[in-house]
Amino acid sequence: MAYTKTIHILILTLFCYYSSPSLSANPTYNVQSFGAKPDGKSDCTKAFLSAWGAACAATTPATIYVPRGRFLLGSNVYLSGKLCKNTAITIRIDGTLVAPSDYNALGRTEHWVQFERVTGVSIYGGTLDGQGAALWACKNSGKNCPKGTTSLAFYNSNNILVSGLTSLNSQMFHVLVDGCHNAKLINLQISAPGNSPNTDGIHVQQSTGVTIMNSHVGTGDDCVSIGPGSSNLWIENLACGPGHGISIGSLGWDMQEAGVQNVTVKTATFSGTENGVRVKTWARPSNGFVRDVLFQHVVMLNVQNPIIIDQNYCPDHHNCPNQSSGVKISDVTYQDIHGTSATAIAVKFDCSKTHPCTGITLDGVKLTYGNKQATASCANAGGSAAGVVQPTSCL
Repeated sequence: MAYTKTIHILILTLFCYYSSPSLSANPTYNVQSFGAKPDGKSDCTKAFLSAWGAACAATTPATIYVPRGRFLLGSNVYLSGKLCKNTAITIRIDGTLVAPSDYNALGRTEHWVQFERVTGVSIYGGTLDGQGAALWACKNSGKNCPKGTTSLAFYNSNNILVSGLTSLNSQMFHVLVDGCHNAKLINLQISAPGNSPNTDGIHVQQSTGVTIMNSHVGTGDDCVSIGPGSSNLWIENLACGPGHGISIGSLGWDMQEAGVQNVTVKTATFSGTENGVRVKTWARPSNGFVRDVLFQHVVMLNVQNPIIIDQNYCPDHHNCPNQSSGVKISDVTYQDIHGTSATAIAVKFDCSKTHPCTGITLDGVKLTYGNKQATASCANAGGSAAGVVQPTSCL
């Protein structure tokens, strides 16, 4: 009887082993198998597209593997999910993806590596080197230059994860999330010089359920910028600097524009940035809104504008002078914000004359300006203060 039981257990164990999926059973596609060369000189675009095609055709979760080395991607790498049957593709990168040093090689392409209409894509590790220095120099010289390309873009995609990625020297935005649902950006290292134009670290728009955590962003523009149609955003444990801080906006350029709501920024440090936490709208008519925003546990280190709402944004006074912002800002809370301001006005609420800010809350704010007392400035702003608030609230 014992012998029979042993046989039954052995058969059952073997059946479970062979019928259960395992990692080893899932296909892995090494880009070198498709002709990619890790020399930083040979264009590997076709190899990457071929690996993507193979992963999309797989009937089980699949992995695209990029080994150590420098892989040149010389043109727009467009990875479409339209015909992709696989909703569980992992891209594991040990090497570096390199853009052409000549910015004209990408021409007027808006994106370098672009995902569109994909579901369940996860990217782990690796480095993107946008080699943007030549284009920045062109822009800073005042010449007629291309707008530049975004290094990594996700459009109309769901259930995205990017973890442990380093993005260096992007020509323009480093990471763009547009029209997406449920995107997680974790442990990112994003870097560009402080004088590099339009090199936003992460830009989110028309998206819901976006999480940005445990990341360091230092660029020549916003560390994180939040555009129209964004909701349910969670940003936590972010180090920002150099750069222009975290900005909701610019909003209100279009008359018919989706609003921004339910945004949490928690545990962030801003070092030597132009702004800390900012809401910015054009001084133009619009039906947009910003509401239910929480900035909590934030440290400012020599920041020019630690807390700012600017509803009179109108650079060079073009297309907006003598107008008023139509964006309605309400229920914005600043809780446990402390540190140092690089300017005398540490808190500035410059709200719309026709749509004043309402429900602004200052709770435990302490900002100093060197050996002098910092000040606050309010225009068309209403709200309340609680706890210790320095500079003295002007609400």
